[in-house]
Amino acid sequence: MVPSGDGANLAMLDGAELGRALAAHPDDVEAALAAHERDLFAHGAEAAAEGADVFRLVARDDDAPAGLLAMFTGAAA
Repeated sequence: MVPSGDGANLAMLDGAELGRALAAHPDDVEAALAAHERDLFAHGAEAAAEGADVFRLVARDDDAPAGLLAMFTGAAA
């Protein structure tokens, strides 16, 4: 993951959502974990895709320096 803070933000969100899932299924930890994992994997996949886009923009595309400059100046919009 690129160093954009998404990892830390996802960890906090995942922890909060795990707490909600456990509270919703107080007598069935397996059901709570299954419910939590559905959301967890969806969030992770979305963040990974966004991270890959940023990585390509920053370092991998043939026009990476120009793409990065355009992103910071608003020209990429």
